[in-house]
Amino acid sequence: MQHRPFGRLGWPVSTIGYGMWGMSGWSGSDDDASRVALNEAVTLGCNFFDTAWGYGKGHSERLLGELVRAHPDKRLYTASKLPPKNMQWPSRRGMTLNEVFPPDHIKEFAERTMENLGIPVLDLLQFHVWEDAWAHDDRWWRAMSSLRDQGLIGGIGVSVNRWEASNVLDTLRSGHVDAVQVIFNIFDQAPEDELFPLCRELGVAVIARVPFDEGSLTGTMTKDTRFPDTDFRHIYFGQENLGPTLDRVDAL
Repeated sequence: MQHRPFGRLGWPVSTIGYGMWGMSGWSGSDDDASRVALNEAVTLGCNFFDTAWGYGKGHSERLLGELVRAHPDKRLYTASKLPPKNMQWPSRRGMTLNEVFPPDHIKEFAERTMENLGIPVLDLLQFHVWEDAWAHDDRWWRAMSSLRDQGLIGGIGVSVNRWEASNVLDTLRSGHVDAVQVIFNIFDQAPEDELFPLCRELGVAVIARVPFDEGSLTGTMTKDTRFPDTDFRHIYFGQENLGPTLDRVDAL
């Protein structure tokens, strides 16, 4: 496994991280199978794991906490995300910081996340949705900086909304964000236009999510593939989308 510095924070993280959205119970995941997969990832050299309170209302966070405690001899880097107060994913233009991330909500859910993980320090705490209009409202970064000053978190991150790679640029220029998480794969390369150059300039780490386009790029789907109604992919790969997507995959 190759490693690289995590932006200006300098953590030696594996180039391949482990996203734990699927380990939240919502897609019929099995905890025992999840534990096997997570431990195998550690064996293969993966040391960066990304979860969120929104992944099963803390379920995925608890699995990550178990993993860290099971490997006291390994330095595993942990990342999680704060849910929006209004529980709406994604955020939308016009929503206020008070609606989505007021300081008391940041503190409350940071404490919930720490309790779920059961570890003394969370390396990276991220906002799970974002609007760049909040960039110059100092309440969000003061709340997060307080958590860092208390030694509870190591860095501050933002997970940008789908198809909105530029909806964070002013926030990054504020200097208060250490990492940004964004969709980036062979089909969606919009971050290369503005986001990646700015991250490079500022030393902001990049977490590329959905690298396999929710599974279409794994080569395991056919046009007859169907997902349960409770599975996110049931909507994402609806009949009007699955066929054209797989045609693009086949053309690669």
